[in-house]
Amino acid sequence: MQTCFSRFLALLAFSMSLLPCARGAPQSGGDFSDNPQAKKLPTGVILVRGAWSSASDSVTPPPEGGRVANNVYTNPYFGLTYTLSPGWTEKFTGPPPSDSGYYVLAQLRPADTFKATTRGSILIAAQDLFFTLTPAGNALELVNFSKDKLSADYKVEQAPTLVTISGHSFVRFGYGSPVAELHWQVLATQVRCHMIQLVFTSRDDKLIESLIQQMDNMSLPAEAGPISGWGGGEVPVCIRNYASGENVLEKVDPFFAERRFNPVPVRIIIDKEGKVKHVHFLSAFPDQAKAISDALAQWRFRPYLRDGHPVEVETGIMFGRAPRLATLPSTSAGTE
Repeated sequence: MQTCFSRFLALLAFSMSLLPCARGAPQSGGDFSDNPQAKKLPTGVILVRGAWSSASDSVTPPPEGGRVANNVYTNPYFGLTYTLSPGWTEKFTGPPPSDSGYYVLAQLRPADTFKATTRGSILIAAQDLFFTLTPAGNALELVNFSKDKLSADYKVEQAPTLVTISGHSFVRFGYGSPVAELHWQVLATQVRCHMIQLVFTSRDDKLIESLIQQMDNMSLPAEAGPISGWGGGEVPVCIRNYASGENVLEKVDPFFAERRFNPVPVRIIIDKEGKVKHVHFLSAFPDQAKAISDALAQWRFRPYLRDGHPVEVETGIMFGRAPRLATLPSTSAGTE
């Protein structure tokens, strides 16, 4: 099982492929092939979807529900809007979230018709802090952990630093690859117990700085911040491990007709009466999602009180086999 940071670097490697000097598109077919004669799937083949993200209703927005429209990326779950730079576009949508809670929300780059001497890419991603494989309790700790785990092939160009952009606090971290002559600048904050990060990649530092300055047009919830972002107000309060111990008043275990060995991370929203009102599966087979949904409908929780009043709670539960956590390097801060 990859750590979330190794998955993060793999996605950054994908962003490198968007640059002009990268290798050409594969000739043997596939999503990125430029071969018009590439082989297609034979007729009569039945494709069976494996573990995938899903939700118990279509009204509550999921984290992966963001879209680019009219040159603006909007994500209702995170309360995030980001205006694309003129001439930039989204060519590919991201894959489903991983079972460790990593989301590729948007991959942005200049359009093919964009006239510029230098190019780059922007990755908007999220890491669910309930299911991260790293020992980090907030976005600031997660960025520091990533710095400490940086491969020897990369060089830290800017240590994690707190900055304010568009009235919100971010942690900024910069590193580069001397061999590839590429630079990355990561701007990270926290919303609803997720680390939201914008990753700017280019050979041109000036281009990256101009793109970061354009973040002034983005909007985020007031709660966003590297060590804040715990929900509340118009969204549920975000509490890790709430579905455990004395908080659970009634519990029914899901019945699985077929035994599988994949981890099934689930986010749930508990209403003010202690009932499960929404279930979001980050990664589950359809039969697993049904069995868990049927069981969770019978769970009852102790209502969570804030200032003496019951409020909705959002928390995470891991069903199945939990993935192995990464170890904490000796140079990092302590865990939560």
